[in-house]
Amino acid sequence: MVSVVEESGIKIVKLVLGPYSTNAYIVISKPDGDSLVIDAPAGADEILRELGATNPHYIAMTHSHIDHIGALSQLKDKLRVPVAAHLLDSSGLPEPVDVDLKDGDYLNVGQLKVKALYTPGHTPGSICFLVGKYLLAGDTIFPGGPGYTLTPADFEQIVQSIDTKILTLPGDTILYPGHGQPTMLSGEKPSITMFMSKPHPPDLHGDVRWL
Repeated sequence: MVSVVEESGIKIVKLVLGPYSTNAYIVISKPDGDSLVIDAPAGADEILRELGATNPHYIAMTHSHIDHIGALSQLKDKLRVPVAAHLLDSSGLPEPVDVDLKDGDYLNVGQLKVKALYTPGHTPGSICFLVGKYLLAGDTIFPGGPGYTLTPADFEQIVQSIDTKILTLPGDTILYPGHGQPTMLSGEKPSITMFMSKPHPPDLHGDVRWL
């Protein structure tokens, strides 16, 4: 467990869980103790322990890949709160989607407003969650590159998602990805814009780096 953000109104805890070292996040509205779980990779008991005496409102899913959903059923059974996700990823989730998230929707967690940004490409229903200057990005973007894509069409889509939904955010936005360490958007922008300014092979996809 790592407390990655602790300010007067918000606390964000990162847990690295499961065989793929997947990041789950707990977002807490400090004045009232309301909370939100983002992704449920594994270790339901550990997630529940970190939630502690907070009041969970949702389990929000960035996408439906197996390394992000392993503890979802157990968490849902224990917490009895809605699962929030995009319907295009619903078939890959072990629990039904209770809150169908669309681009620009908000999840209210105490005094916090958590905005859903629809960023398809890694999966058809990938979602990033924006709260203040913090973006819980799932597998859409990482330091140095986009998330893995299966086809050239998926790669084109994820680049468009990053261009239209993430690069438009303020430069001091901090990106917290689904694996690994965070990065500041201002540090990523130059290499992304350089990448987008150049031609690329039409079959480009998979693990791609900006530089």
